[in-house]
Amino acid sequence: MVAATVPATAAHRKVALLRVLGPGHVWALGVGIVLVGEFMGWNFAVGKGGAVAALAACWLAGILYTCVAMIDSEITSTVAAAGGQYAQAKHIIGPLAAFNVGLYLVMAYTMLEVSNAIVAGDLIEAFAQSLGLEGAVDKRAFMVLTVVALAFLNYRGVLATLTLNLVITAAAFAAIVVLFVATQPWAPGAVLQHEALLGALPYGSLGILAAMHFGLWFYLGIEGTTQAAEEVRSPARALPLGTMTGMMTLLIAATLTWYVCSGLMPWEYLGQAVTPLYDAARLTGSRWLELFLFLGTLFATVASANGCINDASRAWFAMGRDRYMPVWFGAVHPTYRTPYRAIVFFVPIAILFAVSTPLDQTITFSILSGLLGYTLMALSIVLFRRKWPLGSIQRGYVHPLHPLPAVLLLVLCVVTYLAVFLGYGTQLLAMMAFYIAASAWFVLHRYKYVRRGDQFTMPWPKPRGY
Repeated sequence: MVAATVPATAAHRKVALLRVLGPGHVWALGVGIVLVGEFMGWNFAVGKGGAVAALAACWLAGILYTCVAMIDSEITSTVAAAGGQYAQAKHIIGPLAAFNVGLYLVMAYTMLEVSNAIVAGDLIEAFAQSLGLEGAVDKRAFMVLTVVALAFLNYRGVLATLTLNLVITAAAFAAIVVLFVATQPWAPGAVLQHEALLGALPYGSLGILAAMHFGLWFYLGIEGTTQAAEEVRSPARALPLGTMTGMMTLLIAATLTWYVCSGLMPWEYLGQAVTPLYDAARLTGSRWLELFLFLGTLFATVASANGCINDASRAWFAMGRDRYMPVWFGAVHPTYRTPYRAIVFFVPIAILFAVSTPLDQTITFSILSGLLGYTLMALSIVLFRRKWPLGSIQRGYVHPLHPLPAVLLLVLCVVTYLAVFLGYGTQLLAMMAFYIAASAWFVLHRYKYVRRGDQFTMPWPKPRGY
């Protein structure tokens, strides 16, 4: 009887994700996803309102994401579970909000991954042309290769995946600093031509509002650090430390990027460039700097796609584990301890979008999904502080000046919705219709599979007013 019982017990032993990550990996996950936004994408804000409007959007978006980072750090240092904001919403707001937040996360990171694959293909094509190589380069092959290779790396283990991100993200950040120093910012007019290139606002103050749409690209994805919550060794320390230092890194990188690019290119060109930092390096006339920025752009693109696969799969895995999606997605690989089914599921989807969808459309899809999530975060922190006031549960980080960050976040989200509506009103309405239809599907069909009693997993006291 005993011999028959032991194998049965082993067969049903729960296999969990590995807790192997430190604060450096958390930093690499957040900054790695976002830093590509300094190399491309942010400059579409210049096209919307000029270089000065893009700088204003950079600062306003910086305030928005600082609020996001502070709120995220407080809640996630307490709700440390895969799925990040999805798990937060599940515990604090309720199932329907959690389902929507999970879907926002998956769509935002998948579209970011697609955008990175497109940029990788465009970059290699541009570099081949710059070298004067004969024959045409099929950039679609590099898009597919990027997605498949990084998905395989994620499949094999989280430690190797995010250690790679740590190395190449640091190298990409160093490339921005080197470009900044090489353009001699201490000698205005020698290389940088701000006096000649920085004109007034070409579209007036309305241009600042419109620029907010792509201003988010400077920081979009820093909240992805929370997706590692279940795989870090010390969530209460590593998540706030990695997230807040990541936000500081991005504020520095965004400022340097705007300063260099706006001093080297007319706003009409900068606003349309696919790889603005690489183009800036080419304009200096230095071949070694061009090569360095090519590698920096490639590293940033790969690091972002790598982190996006990690984050989208964790959100999808968490939803599967909780039965918000088919439970089949909630499996963990018995050897590599990764959510392997969730990782593999998105490979063909990402490839299909990469070879068929324009870059600005995938960026907009990602921004809108992220924006919807930030809006619910403002509500989430207010409910969190109300239900579990300071002192009632242990927190790894307490953000200051509550509820000011929540109010600021909500106001800036509304401003950005308006900005998106000005340029992409049809896409905004189409996406809202998509999420409303998905919510109806969840309420009418999927919710019956959710085990409501298993949802609340935190060892907290009953909320105030329960």
